[in-house]
Amino acid sequence: MPCHTHACLGHARRQAAFFAAALSSLLLATPSTSLPAQARADSAKADSARADSAARRIEGVLVQAIRAGSDAPIAQTTITKDVIRQRHFGQDVPMLLMNAAPSLVAHTETGTQWGYSYLRLRGLDQTRINITIDGVPLNDPEDQVLYFANFADLMANVQSVQVQRGVGTSTAGTASYAGSINFETTPVARRGASGDVQLQLGSFGAQRVSAGFHSGLSNGFAAYGRVSALRTNGYRDHSGVMGRSAFLGAGWFGARDIVKLTALVGLLADTLSYTGATREELAVNRRYNPLDPSERDKFGQQMVSLAWSHAFAGGSTVNTTVYRNSAAGSYDYVDGSDRYRFNLAHWWYGATSALNLERGAWRLHTGVNANTYERAHRGYFQPSTTLYDNSGEKQDASAFAKLSRTAGRATWFADLQGRVARFGYNPDANAGIAARDITWRFFNPRGGVTVALSPGVRAFGSIGVTSREPARNDLLAGDDDLNAGNVADYGDFTRVKPERLRDTELGLSLTRRALDLSANLYSMDFTNDIARIGAPTASGSILRRNVGASYRRGIELDVAYRGLARVVLAGNATWSDNRIRQFTDSSRGAPVVRRNVEPLLTPRFLSTHRVEFHPDARAMVSVEGRYQSRAFLDNTSSADRVLPDYYTLDATARYTVGQATLTVRGQNLGDTQKFGSGAVSSSGRVRYFVLPARAVFVTLGWGF
Repeated sequence: MPCHTHACLGHARRQAAFFAAALSSLLLATPSTSLPAQARADSAKADSARADSAARRIEGVLVQAIRAGSDAPIAQTTITKDVIRQRHFGQDVPMLLMNAAPSLVAHTETGTQWGYSYLRLRGLDQTRINITIDGVPLNDPEDQVLYFANFADLMANVQSVQVQRGVGTSTAGTASYAGSINFETTPVARRGASGDVQLQLGSFGAQRVSAGFHSGLSNGFAAYGRVSALRTNGYRDHSGVMGRSAFLGAGWFGARDIVKLTALVGLLADTLSYTGATREELAVNRRYNPLDPSERDKFGQQMVSLAWSHAFAGGSTVNTTVYRNSAAGSYDYVDGSDRYRFNLAHWWYGATSALNLERGAWRLHTGVNANTYERAHRGYFQPSTTLYDNSGEKQDASAFAKLSRTAGRATWFADLQGRVARFGYNPDANAGIAARDITWRFFNPRGGVTVALSPGVRAFGSIGVTSREPARNDLLAGDDDLNAGNVADYGDFTRVKPERLRDTELGLSLTRRALDLSANLYSMDFTNDIARIGAPTASGSILRRNVGASYRRGIELDVAYRGLARVVLAGNATWSDNRIRQFTDSSRGAPVVRRNVEPLLTPRFLSTHRVEFHPDARAMVSVEGRYQSRAFLDNTSSADRVLPDYYTLDATARYTVGQATLTVRGQNLGDTQKFGSGAVSSSGRVRYFVLPARAVFVTLGWGF
């Protein structure tokens, strides 16, 4: 992408100077013998098995420095491939994750499981959740969010997901504030070629096809790939979605080294449905979508990374990855007879490197990450009038060191991270203002201890501090163009200050042959919490600003019981108390001081429970329920602005014959007529997003 409204040479010099200063400040804080033919064949098979195992172990280094180990004093849940396989049918990622780990809430715009959906963790929105894939950051540096819908059927390529709650461990990219979600993609290094095809039909015109292959490990080389396509008409009026994606992992695997290429490409096209509907509108037509049928968007996104990993003789490893992320697209906005189109396009280059050392009772994970980003923002009055053409740029550099030591029954853990971020704004040539920028510097310490109380029983405690800068939308108060007319209001970029979190966690875990149980107490105390204050803008975003002190405190439970023949019982639950202590609300007329209010979209109680029955090795039936208590739709704790509680019930039946598998999945079987989320408009009207309606999906899979 070309530079906008400034000299490219000066832009490059600023980036080089930024990275030099940022990284400087961060770093300172047996010979062969002749064998009979059969023996040689057996030996070759054994060598192949060992090589395959070693290759997969080294491949796992990609996420080792980012993820928390099982003995880390972190509230965490790792979702395995088996769980993903049982739950996945092409739905957007937040809709799959929300029942798989405690304290997660998600909703979708379309009234189905596909299309734009949004995730909240411990009541905090998706911009506060750090997201990585194989250690590569995915949060857009400006918006600090990833739109999963851009990568349709992403979970078909995922081996496991770790969800860390609270500040967690240091990671690459945007701050881990509410928590972090890191994806491990399907391993490339495996013996034997294989493939699979999945064909799916479902309610509301849902169709999905997915095909993947493994080349197998041969002469040190291996590859995995998948293509997917899906579409749905949507449940709500004119809310159809079309998604396409392709994934490729390919690598060379040596005895101690691997070089791996990963590429992920996605395309999304849909008819917009980002505005909810009032109860009155829904009473007439539950599928009502107030947006114009001609309002559409289309975005493509690509991520490619090249990683080198090496395993040392003593068990230590090193990994270095370079990556590129880019996206481009446009969306429409209709206001009466006026039509607007907004275009966004970004590119993003970065590198991350991590060293993992193990020496007796000591373990050290240390690493650095640096990236540079630019995005063009363009607005048009249709059909051909250009309203503005500006760009934002951002550079980010961070370094961390995680040290742990086991002494007797205790494992002590310390984690230090330094991070520097710079945001620059390059105005439209006709804006009448100069370019401007702001730089933030953060130091984020964490520490704790895990104690083995007895075999299979562990307790942990930790405390951590992290800070996060505002997003571009916060700095510009929802405006997409800074010019002479509004620069006096927020042109120095100090309208919203960075927010800070002190997080305290206490946990207990129990592991037995038939039982896994974890319990966690947390207290998250915020300073300058960036909260959603005010009504949605025309584009559907809600303005945010600092509200001073607030907190979120609760207890989380996660349990799985396998003590009954052929039956698995599992579930999780969260009870929480959440408050904003005080803020001045000027969003609707005269200022009002509000005290001790509940943060919006933060239910006090969440529960998911699952019964899984395996009548034999070929069949599985499961039933899963979810309860979510009432929540408020804004930060006023007003009784007339409430998201009601709801209960939904889903079920899955799967049968396998040879290489063929038939899966039937039912969603919201009770056809609960309630809502997944909502917002309060500028006129004070409450608008809701309906829960995904009752639906059935049938998937036929065949492996070869």
